Amino acid sequence: MPEATPSTLSAPRATLAPADAEASVERGAESVERKLLVVDLGRMGYGEALELQRAAARARIAGSLDEDVLLLVEHPAVVTLGRSTKATSLPLSADAIRARGVEVHEVERGGDVTFHGPGQLVGYPIVDLKRHKKDLHWYLRQVEQALIDALATFGIAGGRVEKYTGVWVGSRDSGLRTRDSSSATESRVPSAESRTPARKIASIGVHARDWVTWHGFALNVTTSLSYFDLIVPCGIHGVEMTSVARELGRDVSLAEVGEAASRAFASLFALEPEPMGVDALAASLGTAAAR
Repeated sequence: MPEATPSTLSAPRATLAPADAEASVERGAESVERKLLVVDLGRMGYGEALELQRAAARARIAGSLDEDVLLLVEHPAVVTLGRSTKATSLPLSADAIRARGVEVHEVERGGDVTFHGPGQLVGYPIVDLKRHKKDLHWYLRQVEQALIDALATFGIAGGRVEKYTGVWVGSRDSGLRTRDSSSATESRVPSAESRTPARKIASIGVHARDWVTWHGFALNVTTSLSYFDLIVPCGIHGVEMTSVARELGRDVSLAEVGEAASRAFASLFALEPEPMGVDALAASLGTAAAR
């Protein structure tokens, strides 16, 4: 997906040094460890998860939620339309997509159209960038890197493709340079238009208000890739989608990939991951956790 537009921020995109980038900060003589609350929502409808995201973001903005949160979820089949969605990204009408049993939602995140569905790990980080770095571009690169690091634990070499947000895998024989997270050395991943195109494994689209983020990433694990034929994924014509299962030639559980992704995300943001139940989160937000 293209990166979020400036309209998604209530403050300018100045690149500032993080006020506190360490996992623990000193408050007087007391050392306080920052946490990442990891909430596994299981299988949950898109609309319900969106309302939970928004409630968590409001609480984070208001200061009533003290820690950053990572919501992990698997959705029933749904197509979401970001702020940059183009008519050419929808070969079928929204009604025609719904007729195939797939929900359609217009949302506030940046980026074009994408698909969520069974077998896909969707992550919604609710992060206060004022505690990290007030730069949305930096944040997008961090989310990409977390997924690259998570994929590396399964032996998949993920990387970036110039001009496009997201994570890709593919041959290394084009002239495009990226960074191999497992070795921290430069490697080569082809562009989406090259003769040996990279395959897109994860999409990213975010929204932010008062430097608090929501929306996030979608990583194909055992996803049925035929669903992507309903749309032009992220508005990139000719893109080939892939999944963890396809790259490995075997299935991997969402739980395994979710654990790897949450560890990688927490590490990059210098946080300590801590599991939290959905009911506990909902109670802290004063919302109902209908299942």
